This record gives sequence, structure tokens and C-alpha cells, in this order.
Amino acid sequence: MRIGLLTDGGYPYATGESRLWCDRLVRGLAQHEFDLFALSRSAEQEAAGRVLLPPRIAGVRTAPLWTADDDTLGLHAPRGPLARLLTGGGARTYARRERRRFAEHFADLAASVCSAAGSERGRTGAESGGLTEGGAEVRLADERFTRGLYGLADLAWEHGGLPAALRSETAVRILEAACRAPGTGRTVQTATVTDLLAFTAELDRVLRPLSLDWYEEDGLGAVDLCHATAGGAAALPGLLAKRFFGVPLLVTEYSVRVRAHYLASGRAPVSAPVRALLANLHGRLATEVYRQAALITPGNTHARRWQERCGADPAKVRTVYPGMDAARFAALGESEDGGPDTLVWVGRIEPAKDLTGLLHAFAEVRIAEPDARLRIIGAPAPGPAGAAYLARCRALAGELFPGQDAVAFEEIGGPGVPEPAQAYAAGGVVVLSSVVEGFPISLVEAMFCGRATVSTDVGAVVEVIGGTGLVVPPRNPRALADACVALLRDPERRARLGAAARARALELFGVEQNLAAFHGIYLELIARAPVRERPQPPTHEGPRPFATPPEAHVLGHWPEPPGRERADRTPSWAGAGSGDA
Repeated sequence: MRIGLLTDGGYPYATGESRLWCDRLVRGLAQHEFDLFALSRSAEQEAAGRVLLPPRIAGVRTAPLWTADDDTLGLHAPRGPLARLLTGGGARTYARRERRRFAEHFADLAASVCSAAGSERGRTGAESGGLTEGGAEVRLADERFTRGLYGLADLAWEHGGLPAALRSETAVRILEAACRAPGTGRTVQTATVTDLLAFTAELDRVLRPLSLDWYEEDGLGAVDLCHATAGGAAALPGLLAKRFFGVPLLVTEYSVRVRAHYLASGRAPVSAPVRALLANLHGRLATEVYRQAALITPGNTHARRWQERCGADPAKVRTVYPGMDAARFAALGESEDGGPDTLVWVGRIEPAKDLTGLLHAFAEVRIAEPDARLRIIGAPAPGPAGAAYLARCRALAGELFPGQDAVAFEEIGGPGVPEPAQAYAAGGVVVLSSVVEGFPISLVEAMFCGRATVSTDVGAVVEVIGGTGLVVPPRNPRALADACVALLRDPERRARLGAAARARALELFGVEQNLAAFHGIYLELIARAPVRERPQPPTHEGPRPFATPPEAHVLGHWPEPPGRERADRTPSWAGAGSGDA
């Protein structure tokens, strides 16, 4: 089977999301052949290089989403007799007829994105069956989004030039008219020209896959199944492969794009109208992706709830936990506590992890257990914000524990923690203090190591833990401290919970379970998909010898052979004498 693997900001690049599980998927399913179609998010990501690809990957096509220069993107070239008129040097421009088509389709897209029917009230009406007025408005807005999206895709396929058109004055004027039209949200109505320019720039980035040259018979048209490793821009090539070639689409989301957008927009320095427009855009796109997907595989129930809230049919949603390599932690899983009086936190240092709350909780722990220590092991998030948050945490630790050796900040790869397994071996209790979390990878790694855990009730934590650890409310330092003290004082309970956690992790979150699930899903989707006829490349000039039997050229019906009249075809058990028995 030939699989088209669609990625956004991850595999095959050395940095980014989902690169590890994608590599395990490709290497583990050796009976399938993979074509990789990858989108990169930044110049830094491309400069970091790629991982070593296995031989099962037959071809790799990449495209960046971080530049506006059409000539460097591998965009789809215009087709037909108008090609010379539409490609005059740098950015491509449309003739009058194509400009009218663009204006019509972009108006549909802009009206749906600006519509107030994307609010929670309207979507709830749609989920209840669409019988309410709000449900009808949502359906109408979704239909206009679909019509505009595929209209722009067809235009880009036939003539190219879509990125330049999306950043044109025409696009801004159409978007401005849609924002001022009746029925739009109050926040959207306040958008300024600066807001509209910012939104069209982001819209151009999200819709870049519409303009790529991947939609050929030797590209996505040659695969048997498209597997998108994320929603949003990564799934757009899968939508077009289904539209142009009938290729079934499988969507896997371990981090729901709509949820990720909401979290990122709260921290990004953008205005409220731009946030509202982007939220509607990502919501509409997610609804269409889920509607067209043959199957949707979230990584946990938390992600599944988000998908169903965005319109995914529950009958098409099947949870598949991410496969993680347990071999790195096998030896540690059989060992005793590395530091029975030590709490360990492992992860990326950023505000969502609430390390300030953890430090305040540890101050309470020190009152009850004066010999307790806290090791914070991880690197700050990329950018100045991550470094600033780390500096803030160090300063807070100095204020809470002046002149004491109670808290240590370390990084994996340093002299004290050369490997991730050593990070979890450093303590008897592993703590997760996040206020926002998707699938808690560090928590699963701690479970592989047989460590007792104390976690906050966010994201998929309860689903992952399943009763093998203590869970407390987020943003509650006192509850976090009480749970940590309870485990520090009870080594038998720590050992019992750690053993149960390790058994649960090996059963649910190993690589083998993930590979078996996707192998079965691949076979199921191909079995359900209709047969697609692909044109065979000619091997020589002229017709193929004996391709058509000579009997096909005889006019009229072919006579029956002698002695084989039609009556003789009646089986013996249906003869006249059979009823006398």
C-alpha cells in the first residue's frame, strides 16, 4: 500500500512536532510504502536539517509556509494557454475573468469567516440537528466556506497566482465589506485596515497548500491513502487529493489545531478582531477537514471532545494513543527510588507549566518535610519569553529559599542528567504542575520508569493516569503540596503506584500498540474505498498487441457453441424430474 504522509512543522525536520511518532510509524510499518509531503514553519527549522529517513520513504516533497516569495515555494504553475499572460516575472496576476472568479470565491470565504454564526451559540444549534435558526445559519456559513475554499483551490490549480491575490487590495476590500455586513460579530466589525492586512497575511500562510504542485498523477494522485498527521494546513493537501483524485483521507491529531490556536492567540500580540477572524477561520477549516475525513484518530479523549465540538462525526472518531519508546526506560523501571526525599519536574519551561505555582507548593512541602528537595529539569521554551520565564522562576526560588540548596535547575544533557531516564531516576516522586496540557508525554515517561506521580487535572492527565497516581486541581499549591507530602511519607504506596503506572503505560502507550492500530486502520480504509482507475503510462508507440481479443470486433451476438444450447445450462437438480423424488 502507498501512503501519502502529510506533515506540518515536524517530520522529516530535526525539530518540530510529531517527528518521533512519524518516524516510528514509517519504520514500524515496513510492509507499506510512504511518500512524504512536508510543510516547514520557519527558516530556522529548515536550517536545523532533517532526520535520516528510512528506505520505506519513496519520495519527499517539501514546501515552506514562512515566506511570501512565490518563486521559492514550489507553487503550482499556471496551466493552459493563459500561462504566459499570468506569469509575468515575479508575482502572478490574474486576467479579468480570473479576477472575477477570485472575487466571487473569496467573498464566500470572507463572509463565512466573518459570520457571527461561528459563535458557540450557533454551533450548538448545528450539533443539535440543525433545526434551530442558529443551526441553519451555521450550515449556510459552512457551505459558503466550502464553496469559497474549493473555488480558490480550483483557481490555483488552473492558473496559479493565489498568494499574490490573497494579499492584494481587492482581497482587503472584500474582507472589509464582509466585516461590515449585517450578521457579523461585534468584534469583527471593529477591524481596522491594519487588522485586515494582518489577517490576510495569516490567511495566505494557512492556504498556501492550495497553490502547491503536489496535485499531479505522480504526486498525491499516485497514493492509495492520505494520512494527515495534524489538522489545519497539513490536512489541506489531503482535502484536495480527495477532491481531485478520490484519495481517502485519515486525520491524526495529538494536538488539536483549533485548541492550539486558541492557546497561542491568547499569548500572541494581536488585536481582538484578528483573533476572532483567525478563530473562525480555523474553526471552519477544522469542520470541513473532519467532514471529509474517512476516519479521525485523536490521541486521547480530551482531543476527541475538541474534535466533536468542532463538528466531527462521533462514528468516524477512533482514539489511538501515541506510541512511545519504552525501551529507553526499561532498566529504570525495575529500580528503586533514586531520591526518596526528592521531587522531580521534567519538561519545557514555560508559563503553561506553572512552575511558579510548583515553587510555592514546594515551600509548603519544606515546612512538613525539611529535608525535601526539588529538581526542575528542562530547557526554556524557544524565544525571549521562555528565557524570561526561567529567570523569573530562578528569582522566585531565591526569594522562597534564600541561602538553601533546596531547588536545582538543570537541563537534560548536562553533567548531572545526561539522558531522560536519569531525569526521572533523580527522585522518588515526579510532579506535573501544568495549567494547560494536551497529552502529557513527560507523565507517560515517568510511568514507564515506574515512578509515582502527582499531577494537576488538566488535558488528558486523568485519562493517562487512570488511578495509578494522585491528581489535584490546577492552580492550587496547597493541594499539590499535600499530595506530594503524602507520597514522600509513604514509600510502600509510592512503590505500589509506580508499579501499577508502569504496567498501565506498557499496556496502552507502547509503540507496538500504535503500529498495530494504524496498520489495521490502513487496511480498513483501503477496503472501504472505491477502486480508482489510474492511467497506465505507454511503453511504446501504437496500440498494445493483443490488448483486445479479435472476437470483440465481430458484429452482433456471438452464437452458442454446438451442443451447448441454452436449455442445457439448466442444472440437473432443477430439471423436471427433480420434483418426483
